[in-house]
Amino acid sequence: MSKILMVISGADSLKLSDGTVHPTGYWAEEVAASHEVLRAAGHDVTIATPGGVRPTVDPISLDERGGVEDADAERFRAYLETIDADLAAPADLADVSAGDYDAVYIPGGHAPMADLAVSADLGRLLHHAAGRGTVVAALCHGPSALLSAVGQDGAFAFAGRRLTVFSNEEEQQGGLGDKTPYLVESRLRDLGAVVDPGPAWGSKVVVDGNLITGQNPQSSADTARRVVEALGSR
Repeated sequence: MSKILMVISGADSLKLSDGTVHPTGYWAEEVAASHEVLRAAGHDVTIATPGGVRPTVDPISLDERGGVEDADAERFRAYLETIDADLAAPADLADVSAGDYDAVYIPGGHAPMADLAVSADLGRLLHHAAGRGTVVAALCHGPSALLSAVGQDGAFAFAGRRLTVFSNEEEQQGGLGDKTPYLVESRLRDLGAVVDPGPAWGSKVVVDGNLITGQNPQSSADTARRVVEALGSR
């Protein structure tokens, strides 16, 4: 059994490019489907957030506004209820040591763009994880959290690494569009990551050594399965 740290955003809003505030949170499928696969494989999953706050589920990730069918929404809601105690009392990211875990898993929703992308605590943890070869996985907008791993010298810990992310195309089609405060795909490219998105709304997972990334909510279970495979090969 491996120990996995699931880092979930604690943000419940995101300031948009037009100055308005957009309610957000974690995307239900990305937490529920990922956690279910990891736990079913026998791994111990610890949830952590900045400040140890209870994370907020993005309400549109549980209804038709987010393109989620009723049956799927009910399934995700039911699974989240089974881990409600963990969501209610997560670990504080500031108190977490990467050395205590075999993998770090970061689901998305737009919320990570607000807090995880600029979290010094997460940046420290990711630098440590990358340096010791710990599996680092990020899903959909979760790769925005990798932006925290920029050192004081401006060096990006994941420069030159191949990854995927919720694409600019997807952001325009079904995300925040022109109101997004920044495009995660573009920001990662600017820092030197080799971004390799697939067709919009299809499952895509990219594995580059210890870095595993999934493109969108449709990639949730597949991303978690690749993490299970990576841990099993160690």
